[in-house]
Amino acid sequence: MKPTISVAVCTYNGEQFLAEQLDSILVQTVLVDEIIICDDCSKDLSAEIILSYQKKSAIPIHFFQN
Repeated sequence: MKPTISVAVCTYNGEQFLAEQLDSILVQTVLVDEIIICDDCSKDLSAEIILSYQKKSAIPIHFFQN
């Protein structure tokens, strides 16, 4: 049985680097099975960026907002 590979990402006003970070995770040699993102009440566009990736990604992205 293959183990599940999960990546956990915590964000807070990470708009400046978030797309680059998610792009990097999504093109790794060993693909992950899921990305779990928890945002800590960002005041920037972090949530919108995450939601757009969630819609277009073939890999499940689970998004939780505090």
